[in-house]
Amino acid sequence: MGMAMGLPSLRSLASEPAPAHAISMYGDIKYPPGFEHFDWVNPEAPKGGTLVQSALGSFDSFNPYILRGQPAGGIGLVFETLTVQSLDEPFSEYGLLAETIETPEDRSWVAYELRAEARWHDGRPVTADDVVWTFQTLVEKGHPRFRAYYANVAKAEKTGERGVRFTFDTTGVNRELPLIMGQLPVLPRHWYEEHGFEKPGLVPPVGSGPYRVVAFDAGRSVELERVKDWWGADLPVNRGRYNYDTVRFEYYRDLDVALEAFKAGRFDIRFENSAKRWATGYTGPAVEQGLIKKEKLPIRPPARMQGYIFNLRRPIFRDRRVRQAIGLAFDFEWSNKALMYGQYERIRSYFHGEPDLAAKGLPEGAELALLEPWRDQLPAELFEDIYEPPETDGSGNNRENLRKALRLLREAGWQVKDNVLTEVSSGARMEFEILLDSPAGERLALPFAQNLERLGIKARLRAVDPAQYQNRMDRFDFDVTTDIWAQSGSPGNEQRDFWGSAAAQIPGSRNTIGIQDPVVDALIENIIRAPDRAALEAACKALDRVLLWGFYLVPHFTDDGYRLAYWDKFAWSEILPTEVPDLYSWWIDPDKERHVTGRKPDVAQAPN
Repeated sequence: MGMAMGLPSLRSLASEPAPAHAISMYGDIKYPPGFEHFDWVNPEAPKGGTLVQSALGSFDSFNPYILRGQPAGGIGLVFETLTVQSLDEPFSEYGLLAETIETPEDRSWVAYELRAEARWHDGRPVTADDVVWTFQTLVEKGHPRFRAYYANVAKAEKTGERGVRFTFDTTGVNRELPLIMGQLPVLPRHWYEEHGFEKPGLVPPVGSGPYRVVAFDAGRSVELERVKDWWGADLPVNRGRYNYDTVRFEYYRDLDVALEAFKAGRFDIRFENSAKRWATGYTGPAVEQGLIKKEKLPIRPPARMQGYIFNLRRPIFRDRRVRQAIGLAFDFEWSNKALMYGQYERIRSYFHGEPDLAAKGLPEGAELALLEPWRDQLPAELFEDIYEPPETDGSGNNRENLRKALRLLREAGWQVKDNVLTEVSSGARMEFEILLDSPAGERLALPFAQNLERLGIKARLRAVDPAQYQNRMDRFDFDVTTDIWAQSGSPGNEQRDFWGSAAAQIPGSRNTIGIQDPVVDALIENIIRAPDRAALEAACKALDRVLLWGFYLVPHFTDDGYRLAYWDKFAWSEILPTEVPDLYSWWIDPDKERHVTGRKPDVAQAPN
C-alpha cells in the first residue's frame, strides 16, 4: 500500500530535530532532562558573606565586549549567556537563558527558545530582539575577535517572541558552531541604546546575571552584590552556585604588593602562579596560626601552551632558523632548578595536558594523511624526527645548545662581528625588546637574555604596567613577550583566532604571533569540520606538529594542579569539577569566618 499523501515519511520524522535541554560536541550528555543540580555543588549551601579577590593594574570600563578600555574585574557576573558549560564534561552545554536548544543532524543551524521568566535587573523581560541585537552589535561594533569568531554565521533571526535562530554558511559539518552560539553573552538592547555601546565608561550596566555593580572606586576597586530576586537562582544550572552576598575586587600594582595585602587580610583567596612565592612567600603569623591555608587542588589544569613568543610582523623573526636558535638560549633545566624550586615540567605540545590531542612519535595514519599534501611546504624534520624542546644538564652550562644556535644563525645569514650578531647582507644588528607585564618576569627573562648575549644578541627587558601591556598587545606592538593559550578538551573554531591568517591582522586577536600559513589554515579547518572524535584528534596532532616545528615560540613550563592560598573561612563540596575550579560554588562557613575575623587584627597589619 502506498503512503498517504501529505504525511511525512518515517525517514523525515527521524531526522527532524527536537528541542533539547542540552547539547554536546560529541557523545552523550551527562545530566538528563529534569536534573536538579551539577554534581560539584552543594544545593543546600548557605548564602551570605563577602568574597574579596585581587586584580592587577586598573580599570576604566564596565564593557568587556569592546577593544577600548580596561574592563573591571567580575563584570562578567552581571551578564548571562544562552547556555552554560558543564565543568565535568569535555564540552557539553545546558540551557541558561535558553530553555531549549534545537539543531539538525548536519548542524547547519541552531535555534533557542528563551525562558519566559528571564528578566533584566530592571524587571524587563529578556527577548529574542535582545539576542539578535546583541549578535549584530558584537559583530559590527564589538571587539574585533567577535567578527572572526562568528564569521560563519550567515543569519540571526527572531522566530517568535522568545525564539531565535542562527543559520550557518559553512560547507560541511561544523559541529561546534551551535555550542559557540550558546556562549553568546546577551545584552539589554534598551539599556545600551540609551547609554551607548562603543565607548568605555563607568556607568554600572543592567544585566540579567546573579550580580550587579553597586559601588566602585575608579581604577582601585569594584563591588558587586548578589541580586536578591534574581530570576535564575533556582535553575538546575545555578542551584548551589553564586552563594556570596557580595563580591569585591581590589586592585594592586603588582603581584608582590598583592601578596603582602593578602597576608594582611585585604583579600581572601589567591591562585599562585609563582613557584618562588609559593615556596618562600607565604610566611607570617596568619600562616603559622593556620588562618591562611595552602593547598594544591587536585584538578588538572586545562591543556595550554605558554612561552616567549616571536612577533612575526618583525622581519628579524621571519626566518624559522633564527627562531629556533633563539629558543636554544633558554635553559629550562637550570631555571627550573635554580629559580623555580624544581616544581615544573617543560611544555612539549600546544595541547600539553591532553594526550589524545598532542603530537607524539612520527606522524602516521590519519594524521600523516592530513600532512602529506603539504609535504613540500613543511620542514623535512617534521616527517623524519620527533620534536623535543632543547635540554641541558641543569648546571648552567648551555654551551652545546649555544653552539648549535650559532650554526643555525650562520645558515640564516648572520655572523658575530665584534661580539655583535650582525646580518651579513644588511649589516643590521640582532637586537630586540622582551616585553614584560610585571617586574616579576625579569627573574626568568634575565638569564635568558644573558645567554642571548653570548650569541651576540642584545635583548632588552622592559616591564610595563598591565594596562599599557594590554594596549601594546592589542596593537601587536612588541618584539618578544610571554603569551598563553588555554585549550579545551574539544578544540574548534577558536583555533582560527589563535593561529589563523585572517586573525593575524585583527587588532586584539589571539594570533599575537602573527602566523599566516596556508598549511595552518587548512589544518584549522580540518579541526573545525571534524565529523567525529577520531578525526578531531588526528587534525589536532597535525596542527600541533606543524606549530611545534615552526618554532614560533620558546615553550615555557607547567605543573599538574592549581596552587591555592586562602583565608580559612570557605567550604566546598567534596566533589570537585574536573575541568577548572568553580569559586562560585563555594560558600562561607559562618563558624570559620567568625574564627578568622576574630583573630585577624592580632596577626596582620595592612601594607602601605
